[in-house]
Amino acid sequence: MLRNETVEGVSWLTFDRPERLNAFDADGYRALARALADAGEDDATRVVVLTGAGRAFSAGADRSLLDPGADAVRADAGEAFAQLLMVLRDFEKPLIGAVNGLAVGFGCTVLLYCDLVVAAASARFRLPFTELGIVPEAGSSALLPRRARWDEAAWVMLSGEWFDATEAQRLGVVFDVVPDGALVAGAQERAATIAARDPDAVRATKRLLGAGWAEVAERATARELEAMARLHGRPPRLI
Repeated sequence: MLRNETVEGVSWLTFDRPERLNAFDADGYRALARALADAGEDDATRVVVLTGAGRAFSAGADRSLLDPGADAVRADAGEAFAQLLMVLRDFEKPLIGAVNGLAVGFGCTVLLYCDLVVAAASARFRLPFTELGIVPEAGSSALLPRRARWDEAAWVMLSGEWFDATEAQRLGVVFDVVPDGALVAGAQERAATIAARDPDAVRATKRLLGAGWAEVAERATARELEAMARLHGRPPRLI
């Protein structure tokens, strides 16, 4: 599910399940949480980049988690997802998204935990929660309006419509849009610039920039779980 390669202080974590559009199951959530935790403790890693193999960055939660009768599998994935969100909220090193294709559901909301996002020009994004009969997850109901204008955030959340890389940049989800063939080089250049700076100063600056946002994300996630429980009349479960 995950490949890890470090280049000049930059750790590239590649979602590597292209036959499922890099969708996440419980094992995938755990693998990403472990890789981030390891990168956080590795002195040789100064910046982490997330990207995907094939034609998708990530399609989000594996559709099998939505199947009727998959309660046990969904509960396991929910526990793994909760642990991953905690790691993402606490991650102290710069985190960059390099979006190479489709970014759907968690494949899109995980970008709200990134400090910078570079997207290929052909990348496409979607938050399909209302179409699936569920509510936003991962604290995105609060994190997206912190980046975007209220009406723009409301549109992509309520409609579930696709939006392209240019629109994602206008929303504040994407920092830079580059030609498809320049994505790796573009993200590596940004990451290498940050990796060349004093690592203690970089981590301290990230903490200052993000002061309070982790609490916002945590509280929003709790509200989302409560809303999901009310919507479906069952104990809240992350997907």
